[in-house]
Amino acid sequence: MAARILIAGGGIGGLAAALALAQRGFDCEVLEQSSAFAEIGAGIQIGPNAFQIFTRLGIDDAITAVAFFPEFLIMRDSTTGDELTRIAVGSPAFRARYKFPYGVIYRVDLHRVLLDACRQSPRIMLRAHKKLVEFSDDGERIVVMTADGKRHEGAALIGADGLWSKVRAQLVNDGPPRVSGHIAYRAVLPSTEVPAEWRPPSVVLWGGAKHHFVHYPLHRGDILNLVAVFHSNRYEEGWDTYGDPGELNQFFAGAHPQVKAMLAKIDAWRMWVLCDREPIANWSRGRATLLGDAAHPMLQYLAQGAAMALEDAYILAEEAATAKGDFATAFVRYQQQRYKRTGRVQLTARFFGEIYHAGGPTAEVRNEIFFNRAPTKAPGESMAWLYDGIAP
Repeated sequence: MAARILIAGGGIGGLAAALALAQRGFDCEVLEQSSAFAEIGAGIQIGPNAFQIFTRLGIDDAITAVAFFPEFLIMRDSTTGDELTRIAVGSPAFRARYKFPYGVIYRVDLHRVLLDACRQSPRIMLRAHKKLVEFSDDGERIVVMTADGKRHEGAALIGADGLWSKVRAQLVNDGPPRVSGHIAYRAVLPSTEVPAEWRPPSVVLWGGAKHHFVHYPLHRGDILNLVAVFHSNRYEEGWDTYGDPGELNQFFAGAHPQVKAMLAKIDAWRMWVLCDREPIANWSRGRATLLGDAAHPMLQYLAQGAAMALEDAYILAEEAATAKGDFATAFVRYQQQRYKRTGRVQLTARFFGEIYHAGGPTAEVRNEIFFNRAPTKAPGESMAWLYDGIAP
């Protein structure tokens, strides 16, 4: 298959797509707008459905070497400190049910594993400092113009260029993303700076009125990932600016002393505004399509943004191989398989945000539903629709 596929965006989704396509015999050229292929340093949670894709891409051992596998997902009331529920994601029962683990990983490490795998493939060309300006499709080929004035030709184009996708702007033209009114502050610190009893080997979420706080270990437990989310009208395009500790402390003024003490450990926070979009059924036209956040950006409350991009990459490559290079047909089949599942994740993530950020009587109802809930023999069963992943 001589014709090269162009991929706009060298993040997790773009690299996964290149790797999946290369494994099926396609040559790929990844165009990354930054000066280097790199990721922002932050932790992310990875469900069994993502590990399923790691296995299919042949990178599961490399991921396992840098991931951390928590014992529980724990939710607490951020004001009282009461534990509301816990899911035994590290248990043999969970692993037996889903066949794959639940892990957390440093985003930089995940990206590095994908990047190393792509560099080892002779079918993948990686080009940095290539910001897409526009593209054209004449029915026979795609032509991409980049900001440096260069012209790139290919058989197809995959827009994996994120929330502010230039490819989406040309394909869908639906304006800017939906601003949620929520802001995330993220930071990491050495685990030794926090008392051992405050950092169990688990993902811990403290939910409160219009805010929540999450912490969990990364690497082999030597660093702690902290994420504080709260409602705000502040708006800045992008997702890598410095936050205001004063603004953060104001929103967590009534939180449990342990929460406030952990937040006080951080002097400099990375901040970004949380955005998503309404689900759409069509994100392809001709030889061009979208993937990951460019196609279906979602709030982080289900921790599924990276997993959905990985699933996209696998399905897209499968359909491209099945269609034997008929990319217009492949892309339609790909989105038909993906839009309902990703749309469900988009909408469910919004709902989970409401649960985490409940206050007043709504929080009381939430707490009564979850408080001291008896553990089930099948932990996480309510998430089976998601964690079961996709059929081979």
